[in-house]
Amino acid sequence: MEPGPPADARRVALGTLLIGIAGFVLVAMARVPWEPVPGGLPDPVAAATVFSPEEIERAEHFSRWARAWSWSSLVASLAVACWLGFGRRGRALAEVMRGPWWLRIVLVVTALTLIGRVVTLPFGIALRQLRLDEGLAAGSWTAWSIDLAKGELVAIASTSIALVALVGCARRWPRAWPAVAGAGLAALVVVGSFGYPLVVEPLFNRFEPLQEGALRTAVLELAEKEGVAVDDVLVADASRRTTTLNAYVSGFGHTRRVVLYDNLVQDTPEDEALSVVAHELAHAKHGDVVTGTALGAAGAFVGIGLLGVLLPGRGRRVGGNRPIAGVADIRSVPPVLALAAIAMLLSAPAQSAVSRQLELRADQTALEATKSPEAFVGLQRRLALRSQADPTPPAWSQWWFGSHPTVLERIALAQR
Repeated sequence: MEPGPPADARRVALGTLLIGIAGFVLVAMARVPWEPVPGGLPDPVAAATVFSPEEIERAEHFSRWARAWSWSSLVASLAVACWLGFGRRGRALAEVMRGPWWLRIVLVVTALTLIGRVVTLPFGIALRQLRLDEGLAAGSWTAWSIDLAKGELVAIASTSIALVALVGCARRWPRAWPAVAGAGLAALVVVGSFGYPLVVEPLFNRFEPLQEGALRTAVLELAEKEGVAVDDVLVADASRRTTTLNAYVSGFGHTRRVVLYDNLVQDTPEDEALSVVAHELAHAKHGDVVTGTALGAAGAFVGIGLLGVLLPGRGRRVGGNRPIAGVADIRSVPPVLALAAIAMLLSAPAQSAVSRQLELRADQTALEATKSPEAFVGLQRRLALRSQADPTPPAWSQWWFGSHPTVLERIALAQR
């Protein structure tokens, strides 16, 4: 058996892993509000006190089928990623690509992404049809297909950049690559977080300034009250694809803007719209995007450290078998993507737990800023009905995938 990865490379990988874990824990302790609600979150209200039996039945019906299609898509995508990543098919796919090493990586990423999309496309179509049947989606199938293609191009571009950087580090620094790649990927996380509002958002929506009037004035006054500097208030043409109501704050410094969905402006009473805005401004006030970016950067160190422990840098041959592809080898792209998919699934509970705490603090801050719990309750009911949200999702599903508190928990908070 030929020697495995250099011992010092493995030590660097372990060090990178430990630095990432320490950084994640420190950021989580310092920046995540683990007790965001004074006195603790109250017990959720009973669903029957907020929704009628018909509304509950409709929401549960939709959520049941939505989960079925979403989870089926997740299982199928993981199965394909593992089949290509840990079997000979993915390795063979990488071997047939021609050109410079960086171009071969882009071609492999493109091929694997498209294969995964083809496999999961039937589930995506079924889910969209369900949303159309329930009146939750808008727009033509052509427009949906164009948005889907744009999303795939963004995924291919971002994944290719990350993998070219990873493989390049392993080729250039065979012993120190885990530390260098960890730092590089963390930097990409930061750049992506700051650049997303400017580069990606305009690909999917058109934005126009909110017209002068009572709502714009109230939004700017609320931002000033919460101490959040806002450069502009924009309206996104979200109604061409969805009936869901939403708003968000994007950008940093002089590029920060409040973005309202056009259907929120058109279909929602002003006090409820301001409740949404107050929640989003609270995220900006507390620097939640910065918190998420810092956690993501620390997670990049963790991921690269684990990768350095699991995969060699240069590859090795075990007995008379085919050599194990190292990270510096183009054939490592399929297993790296498979491991990333597994890691994303396994880390989902931690990500969801952090997200729920941030959302709870934003709710609490919004209620304190607006002093209008009635509007908040009315908003949560309206949002739930417009999205057919399950008022009582399965506990394990909420724990694993729930990025927000349930609607009944949020209403209980407002009522108290």
